[in-house]
Amino acid sequence: MLVVVLLFCGVSAFGQTVTAVLPDAAGIEAMGEDLFVQSGSTGMVLVVVRGDQVVFHGYGETAPGSQQTPTQDSVIRICSLTKIFTTDVLTKLVADKTVTLDDTLQQFAPAHTVVPKRGRAITLLDLATHTSGLPRELGQLPRHDAHFTYPDYKTRWRWLPNQHLKSTPGTAALYSNVGFDFLGDALQAATHKQYAALLAERTLNPLHMRNTTFFPDAEQCRLLMEGVRDERSCSVTEATAGSSGLYSTASDMTIWLEYLLGTGVLGLPAQDPSAQAIYLAPSDLVSQKGLDHAGEPTGVGLGWIHILPVDSPSHIIQKTGGGAGFSTYIAINLARKTAIFVAATDGAVDTHVNLFNAANKLLLAVAGLPPLPPPPPKPAPRRAHRRKHTRHS
Repeated sequence: MLVVVLLFCGVSAFGQTVTAVLPDAAGIEAMGEDLFVQSGSTGMVLVVVRGDQVVFHGYGETAPGSQQTPTQDSVIRICSLTKIFTTDVLTKLVADKTVTLDDTLQQFAPAHTVVPKRGRAITLLDLATHTSGLPRELGQLPRHDAHFTYPDYKTRWRWLPNQHLKSTPGTAALYSNVGFDFLGDALQAATHKQYAALLAERTLNPLHMRNTTFFPDAEQCRLLMEGVRDERSCSVTEATAGSSGLYSTASDMTIWLEYLLGTGVLGLPAQDPSAQAIYLAPSDLVSQKGLDHAGEPTGVGLGWIHILPVDSPSHIIQKTGGGAGFSTYIAINLARKTAIFVAATDGAVDTHVNLFNAANKLLLAVAGLPPLPPPPPKPAPRRAHRRKHTRHS
């Protein structure tokens, strides 16, 4: 079989000219097949955008036993990738001076509701960078509720005044889903518009992402991919619009990748670079938890996490997602104008493969770059001296 390759000539970090072999569409599909097999998923969709080239491929089945390969129109839950849509809206509202990143959550709280403080007030920047001091979740999803329908607006705002922040805002990172729901609430209050309508007006409609929604119709629910477990009903997910509720398709996510890369295809606008910028260095935080699923973070952005220094050719900007039987991922390499989107449904066997790390390797291979270096070994835990247990109150 004749294999066509594209050659990219560039300059390495050491000033040497290097020639990288870029895989063609067939090569990318084969890499995706390997990723799919490693993941043990029931079904998977892969989108690759490299410059003005787009590659899509579906793997496995849309549901166990369906014998239907996922297509560009198969519906997926993008889970926490929803957060980078929220920060896209945030960036636009900052640009038009509707809000500032230093505005406090208290400014947008319902009347007579007091937002807890610790040292200082929670700001929109804190919410967007997971440094608000709020916990990951409000609590467990009620047993019979559909995914991404809890907590709703009234529930979370009743809960908030009674909370004690885990850290001073801006000093420690703790991945927080409920924090992003409050961010969506704040943007809604700032514009006096329902947040779902605001997202449609500022982002989804201008990009013609017609299949990206919190309100799936019967046909979209019929096309929703499924894993091996019963993940409850396909339902309206507006309650968690800021954090995790969006449904979409590979076709729409192709448009999203082109927007993130600023390819200019079909006259699409480019995202404001400030939306993908670094706002905090991990070294400036006293701790971080939940930000390293895809690799060691070197920068914290507005929903985004950066891997490797920005001047490295292999620098990655990424967002992970997961829940309701899905694992989802977007990773961008701006140096080579390359981005990937992956969505996979749970399989019957846990292969213990980190899908996000494996997808990073695919991204950099498609871009003609070497893989990420292995993470440094973690120090061995110190052996504690045995001592008599004492109860402390």
